[in-house]
Parts: sequence; C-alpha cells; structure tokens
Amino acid sequence: MKMKIIEVSSDTNIGGAGKCLLTLLKNFDYDKFDIKVVLPRNSLLKPQIDALGVPVTEVDGIADKSLDKDAIGKLKKIFKDEKPDLVHTHASMSARIAAKLSGAKIVYTRHSVFPPSKKISRGVGKIINGAVNNYLADSVIAVAEAAKENLTDTGVNGKKITVILNGVDGLTNVSALKREKIKKSFGVKTGEKVISIIARLNEVKGHEYFIDAADMLLKKGIKAKFFIAGTGDREEILKEKIKELGRENEIILTGFITNVEELLNITDVQINASFGTEATSLALLEGMSLGVPAVVSDFGGNPGVISDGENGFVVPKCDAEALAEKTELLLKDKELYKRLSAGAKEIFNRRFTAEAMTRQTEELYIKTIKGGK
Repeated sequence: MKMKIIEVSSDTNIGGAGKCLLTLLKNFDYDKFDIKVVLPRNSLLKPQIDALGVPVTEVDGIADKSLDKDAIGKLKKIFKDEKPDLVHTHASMSARIAAKLSGAKIVYTRHSVFPPSKKISRGVGKIINGAVNNYLADSVIAVAEAAKENLTDTGVNGKKITVILNGVDGLTNVSALKREKIKKSFGVKTGEKVISIIARLNEVKGHEYFIDAADMLLKKGIKAKFFIAGTGDREEILKEKIKELGRENEIILTGFITNVEELLNITDVQINASFGTEATSLALLEGMSLGVPAVVSDFGGNPGVISDGENGFVVPKCDAEALAEKTELLLKDKELYKRLSAGAKEIFNRRFTAEAMTRQTEELYIKTIKGGK
C-alpha cells in the first residue's frame, strides 16, 4: 500500500523552498508514495504542480505566513478527510499544528539560514521555542549544516534533525553556436567574460559588494560584463550605485529571468556574496552542473556547497576586494579555471543532484512513518 504524503507550502511566489518542492514532486517514486499538495490560493506554484499531475488543494489564510489561527481549522479538516500518513510542511506552523491535531506524522524543512534572535536562542525563550518545535515535529530537515546549527541554537533536538542538502536537476550545456547567440542577446561582446550573481535583490544578498568588486576588476582592465539577475526591494538603490560609478554598460540589472539556464550557460564565474541569509543556493548548484566555478562568501550554507580550491573559492563576507581578487585569479589562470570547472561538475554529480535529495527525503519519510527518527 502506498504511503500518503501531503506537502504544504505557504509560498505565493516561487522562491528557493518552492523550487525544492517542485524538484521533489518531479522525482518522487509514485509507486511508493501517494502525494498531494496544499497551497495558498493563487500561488505561482500551482500551475507548475498542475502540469506535473499532482493534486493541489488551495487554502485561504496561509499565504506567505507561518501561523494563522483560522487556517489551522481548515487544514485540520483537510488532513482528517485525507488521512495522510505524513505531512511535510515548508514554513507553515499552521499546518504543523493541524497535522498534530489530526494524528499525522510531521516533517518540516528549515530552508533558510540566518542568525537566530536572542529571544529564542537564550534562556526561557530557547526552552519554550525548543519545546514547541520538538512537540510539533517528528523529524526535521535542515538543508545545510548551518541550518541545523540555527535549529539546535534555538532549542530543537538535534536527534530529530537530518541534514539533506538541496539538489537540482542538472542543466544542459548548449552548443558553441547557441552560446554565441545567447551572448549576443545579452549584449556580451567578443572577448568579454561573464560574471553573474543570481539572487533576490535584498540587502543581505550582498549585491553592493558584487558591484564594488566589478568596479575594481573593470579598473584593472578586465574585459567583462557583470550581470545581476533577480528582483527585490534594493533594485533602485543598486541602479543608483551603478549609475554613480558610471558602469551602466558593464554592470547590468537583468530583472527576473525566466530562463536562468541561458545566463548560466554563458557565465564564466558565478558570485554569491550573502551575509545575512543563505542555505544552499540553487543557482550555485545549477551553475556547478554546467561546470561554472564560483566565488562565495563564507556565510551560511555557502561553504557547504563551494569547497575552497576545489570548485571555487570561499572569501570573507562583506569583502569586495576578496571577491575581486579570487574572480580575477579564475579569469586569468586557465589551468586553475579548468581544474575548478571539472571539480564543480564532479562535486555536483556526487552530492547535489535532484535524485540524491529526493531519495534521502523518501528514506526519512519511511523512517518517520514507521516510528524511527
């Protein structure tokens, strides 16, 4: 008999957690599992999940929020009617409470890494936070070792936590002819290198340091285009910074890109400059699958993805000079670049495939349902 699983996401947009959910849904063993999904109404995830043929139930009150008193009752009714063996929640406390009340096993995933508040990492606050989260979870997935540390720092029982690194479906290298066409569409001239950062435009993603590093490299005579892909609340601030530097032609804000695969296929070096929140960057993984080495900050899950000197470089957070130095090294040393590019593909295939993530998640479901973990 198949095990019944309900996946719950509160996301209305498609962020990292939503992409992970989509990857799982594409790769689950449906001979073993009967999977259904609960989403907030009008979530951008719904059309993509519908296309996979996975049943979706829409619920009011859970959109982009973890806890809503009214939503608990609605979710409880769904779980009572469906009788799942396990509910896997992605940032929804309402779903965890409802699952507990309905008698289902509970798994929740911590998708982010950020310094925990003192209110829940010290004294009575830590005790209360730990007690609540330990009661409302049979198993916990942390997507990076740094995420596990965040959880244990706030009182979550380490024995409940399994680290399952994010995985993605590898991208396809395009032909040389296609690559030239893509470069032309992005305005990249012959002989220019491409350095990109793919992340939402929030302060903690470190785009200012990327821009400063780009300016340093351009002043040294490096011929390159620097692309910032994504949207967010820092867009106008970043535009103004680029304008003040007079670099509008070399440092380009692309906005939201529907086909990230094209940008990554022409990227020579990928940057991640996060300093406030970062688990396992899916963009880094996708780049690795194509053999794109990266230069990343030493924050959060980045050092768990990029091994210094093997598939890229890890530099101190908030350090534009270090970003520029290591990027320049990669661009100028062809043998080093070749070695780190091969390392990126090898490490991706060994640790970060969608298959690896999904099989580990399935194993945790089975253990949890059978009373392990």
